[in-house]
Amino acid sequence: MSPKLGLHLGLYQKQQLVMTQRLQQALKLLQVPTLELEQILRQELQINPLLEEVDPAEETEEELEQEQQNEAEQEARKEPTSETQDTAGESVDWDEYFEDGFRGSVFEREHEPDDEDRFERPTVYIPSGQDDLTAQLHLAVADPLDRKLGEYLIGCMNADGFLACELAEVAAFFEVDEQRVIDVLTVIQSFDPPGIGARDVRECLLLQLVAKDQADSLEAHVVEHHFEALKNRKFGDIAREMKTTPREVQEIASRIGELDPRPGLSDASEGARFIMPDLVVHRVDEDSDEYVVYLNDGNLPRLRVSKEYEATLQDKERRDDDAVKFIDEKKRYAEWIIKTIEQRRRTMIKVMEAIVDEQKEFFEQGAIALKPLTLQQVASVIGMHESTVSRVTRQKYVQTPRGVFPLKYFFSAGLDTVEGTEIAAKAVKIMIQEIVENEDPKKPLSDKKIVDRLEQRGLKIARRTVAKYREQMGILSARMRKQF
Repeated sequence: MSPKLGLHLGLYQKQQLVMTQRLQQALKLLQVPTLELEQILRQELQINPLLEEVDPAEETEEELEQEQQNEAEQEARKEPTSETQDTAGESVDWDEYFEDGFRGSVFEREHEPDDEDRFERPTVYIPSGQDDLTAQLHLAVADPLDRKLGEYLIGCMNADGFLACELAEVAAFFEVDEQRVIDVLTVIQSFDPPGIGARDVRECLLLQLVAKDQADSLEAHVVEHHFEALKNRKFGDIAREMKTTPREVQEIASRIGELDPRPGLSDASEGARFIMPDLVVHRVDEDSDEYVVYLNDGNLPRLRVSKEYEATLQDKERRDDDAVKFIDEKKRYAEWIIKTIEQRRRTMIKVMEAIVDEQKEFFEQGAIALKPLTLQQVASVIGMHESTVSRVTRQKYVQTPRGVFPLKYFFSAGLDTVEGTEIAAKAVKIMIQEIVENEDPKKPLSDKKIVDRLEQRGLKIARRTVAKYREQMGILSARMRKQF
């Protein structure tokens, strides 16, 4: 019997978690770093007349006491938040949305916020590497056609700064001789950074040597005539052809290694990166093993609701329905954002305090003492959802007595030891680094011998794991590390 085909109309009930606009905004405020949060709050001060910045010099003790009282009342009430309610005065409770396995929100995607996002990232113009090269081109080349050729070639460069197009195709596109394209490219290859516009690594290194007035040096000879052997560190083969010793070739290779094989455009396009720690971990005193955590948010504007506009609501003679509605809406939003920022502070401190408790040995002994730690472990300790902890640790940095670290640094997978305990993968990498640094450079240790050294320290690890960690740290194989 064949099945019936057709359209059917019916009613179905299903549960669906609704992510309110307020919750989306709260999540955004939770995950942005402090430096960006400051810009967001200053934008809010400009667009919301009910928000005003408190001058610390003018802030009275009564206001501080009132704020502390309000915080205590809010903590005592802890009223549940409706999933579908979207009022300006609702309490932010982002955890309940993730306990049911919420996924797929716009905040899980790794892209810039939509145009409708209330908290847009402030746009800052930073000249890109291509902009810088184009500016140099306009200073060096006057002919309009040659400028067009140069701009086209610059546009064909990849993030590493290499030319990613064929010169013959460029010549055909502009209907010019290929030699003219080569001449323009030669001009571009004289720009900063040295090595830019090369067609391969070999040419890139040669351009840098020319820029250093070393076009006739031994380094240039090795790069030009023995590049493949150089890549494979076959110093003996190069030495025989150059009638010299492997040690001298190795010294030449070391000087070549100081050059940049990827001059690149990406660093210039990103600009200088400034890191401001979001949190600070401070030892109570030199003789104590206790640490305190506090936020590094002294530059954040301290907000309050404007009293002047509240007076308008109380003045019956000046009351206007539209004005009252506008002021009431802005007031409720101002109260909500103040409450959200305060909850963000408490959440960040709770997460960092849990990390400090779990990684106490790190603060005492350094990275070698890092323990395996997951987001779920911290979430269980502080009674929050893993997704909340993930947002708190994203793009955040902490200043500690041992330096500034991203919060993600303290989370690591673990490896078993013979004693049945676990050790963090980051600590294992440090052990491998120490073993390689202390090896005999004339007889470097193979991955198998490194495994044996780690087993002597009580660590269970496979040779392929050592090879993987070694490659991640940029450590060459034993054959490539050998020195003559």
